[in-house]
Amino acid sequence: MTALKWINLSLLVLYPVAWSAPLMRAGLLPLFGLSEISVLTGLQSLWGTDIFLALVVTLFALVAPYAKTVGLALVQFGKLSRAALPVLALTGKLAMADVFLIALYISIVKGIGIGRIETAWGLYLFTGCILASLLISLIEARTTVD
Repeated sequence: MTALKWINLSLLVLYPVAWSAPLMRAGLLPLFGLSEISVLTGLQSLWGTDIFLALVVTLFALVAPYAKTVGLALVQFGKLSRAALPVLALTGKLAMADVFLIALYISIVKGIGIGRIETAWGLYLFTGCILASLLISLIEARTTVD
């Protein structure tokens, strides 16, 4: 189980990388270049246009996964009660909602056919971080205290 602790701690570094990595490349017409969109650039744009949506995305994309990872690390190192695991699992599910929203936006834009959109490596990194965190929390919940 020691490896799980270190994988979980590595997520504290990988999440900020995923937030700044390109999630997708988008452009209006095939003739023009594609601009890269990351979680952070998307949030920056939202804060200028829709504060409520910016708060929701900030909660789902930044606060929820990071808080869950920190909380899980505290449980793993014996600094937080294992009774917190169900709350941490719920927090992880909130973070996964953000990945589903991004996938939905990509599907809608591709379906409408207004522009061109391509997924980028950051989407896979972000999704991988969240799935790794969910898996770690499931394993941790099944682990008995020695």
